[in-house]
Amino acid sequence: MIPRRPDTLAERLPRYATHDRLLRPTGIRVVTGLEDMMRVAAVRSAVYIGEQSCPYDEEFDGNDLAATHLLALIGNEPAGCMRLRFFGDFAKLERLAVRKEFRKSRTAFELVRASVDLCKEKGYRRIYGHAREDLLPFWQHFGFRLKENGAPFAFSDHVFVEMTDTIEPSPSALSLKDDPYRLIRPEGAWHVPGPLELSAARHPHLHSPQI
Repeated sequence: MIPRRPDTLAERLPRYATHDRLLRPTGIRVVTGLEDMMRVAAVRSAVYIGEQSCPYDEEFDGNDLAATHLLALIGNEPAGCMRLRFFGDFAKLERLAVRKEFRKSRTAFELVRASVDLCKEKGYRRIYGHAREDLLPFWQHFGFRLKENGAPFAFSDHVFVEMTDTIEPSPSALSLKDDPYRLIRPEGAWHVPGPLELSAARHPHLHSPQI
């Protein structure tokens, strides 16, 4: 299971950046490469296509390359995932999946908390999502409520309801007031120096003198 983080360095890490293959093999990270996308696809294929008989073209709907994905690992084994998409004034959580052999853990809870924290760090105040009617109590645990004037609707052979949550942006939320280097760091790694700011050590000449 995703453990409760002790009062150590891990406690100070964002919930969406707790995994390290050697130091913290159980945790969550933002997907930044093809290998992790394959891990996400494997989890979702097992859960949605394998268990729920969702057609391939409905599960992989064309939005994956326009989204941010969180990957939960337990002992470096892909255990769960979440997809996030960002719109003008709200973020959308979707495609939460946990492999059945890991469902006795708190992986699903940790993925939701990590996703909400990532939205807060991006400065969002509203989160939107769809929940299967029978799973609405799970989402209500985090403060989600039925969307006002929303009506149940169906896709992929299940009935869903619309839900929303109101959140407060993180005190360190990304903004135009940030140092420019922070805004070019990899997604979800805004708390550590990125490769481009490390390249500044080469001291490029911004204005070459005219000779």
